[in-house]
Amino acid sequence: MQILFVEDDAMNRRVVRDMLRVVGNDMEEAADAETGLRMLDERPFDIVLMDLRMPGMDGLTAIELLRRGETCNRDVPVIVVTADTAPDLCDRCIEAGADEVIVKPVSMAALLEAVGRLSTRQNEEDFVLD
Repeated sequence: MQILFVEDDAMNRRVVRDMLRVVGNDMEEAADAETGLRMLDERPFDIVLMDLRMPGMDGLTAIELLRRGETCNRDVPVIVVTADTAPDLCDRCIEAGADEVIVKPVSMAALLEAVGRLSTRQNEEDFVLD
């Protein structure tokens, strides 16, 4: 599975990369939203992990641009990974086009559950009966 993590903090990227490697997943990294969107224009990913608070463009804006774009990743599942705990956070993320929200510090269980749920859903949507 090809996963892109858009996150400005190198330590957070490293921790999540290590968690995903335990179960055999590869992870590409982008240190800001603009770079992440460029990567999403260049090749397909199975899942995107998106931080919300980054210098420059924030994660909600990046998700909105991704969903409005014309790339092969327009419909890729997006998991927001954030330290924000605002009461309306989940609603704002879903409204922007995210599929799931997990809160930092990221637990391995929460990360793998969200990735598993979305990869299963993606596989079911790709399955077509003849």
